Amino acid sequence: MGKQNCWEFKKCGREQGGAKSNEMGVCPAASFKVANGFCQGQNGGRACMFITGTFCGGTVQGTSRDKLKNCEKCAFFEIVTKEHGDGASNLAFTKYILK
Repeated sequence: MGKQNCWEFKKCGREQGGAKSNEMGVCPAASFKVANGFCQGQNGGRACMFITGTFCGGTVQGTSRDKLKNCEKCAFFEIVTKEHGDGASNLAFTKYILK
């Protein structure tokens, strides 16, 4: 079994079939299938910090570059980077999805 995904940690309900997915749509992190398995997550569930247009905090966060300041303050981001170190970097993510 994989690690906890962002939507589970944040309890946002924006995952496929989640409590808010019909009303607000599915978050791009939950549907980003090319990242499935990255840092042991489902789809982009452990790569939310690198995926454009995620809905963290109830608003669209923009590009990964734009939202980096917010992500660096996020408890979930801290957990993922602590568990995976350089394996959870933007470079590691890019290599993973391009393989």
